[in-house]
Amino acid sequence: MGARASIQLQDVEIEEIQNETGFSRNQIIRLYSRFESLDKSGNGFLSREDFLRIPELAINPLGDRIVHAFFQESNDETVNFRQFINVLARFRPTKVKISKNKLNTREEKLKFAFRMYALDGDDKISRDELLAVLHMMVGANISEEQLGSIADRTIHEADTDGDKQISFDEFKQAMEKVDVEQKMSIRFLN
Repeated sequence: MGARASIQLQDVEIEEIQNETGFSRNQIIRLYSRFESLDKSGNGFLSREDFLRIPELAINPLGDRIVHAFFQESNDETVNFRQFINVLARFRPTKVKISKNKLNTREEKLKFAFRMYALDGDDKISRDELLAVLHMMVGANISEEQLGSIADRTIHEADTDGDKQISFDEFKQAMEKVDVEQKMSIRFLN
């Protein structure tokens, strides 16, 4: 299957992707092979259904939000390989000896995380949006009152301008002491 992937990806394209994402040639070929295996219709694009067939996403309480992030990259109902790999590049580790690029900086990782919460796309996290994500994450394990209290306290602590919402800058500030680079990294095999 790896040979098939390397035939379909041209050397020039692999080099461009390496420059854009920081992935190695072998990682790109492996990710392309994975992309092809997810593309059940063989049309060169992934749909939401293709993503939701991934067992880890299907059982993840935030699976739908993660899938949604891939489609924000494409602004379409499908995702091509370049868009797929650009989203994955945000999860590359940011260690000293691994080259950084604009996609896996702390800022990009935070933007990605912020979009998990900013459900309506207005670049603010409201109490209702925070509650919706908390519901996704904990389900019925915590009472409505407790969830409301968590949401209220979170907004109170992060909202520095008093608008009862969390902007990206406020989110960034609240995440200042969190090791986002570590927590939002996936080890991609070579």
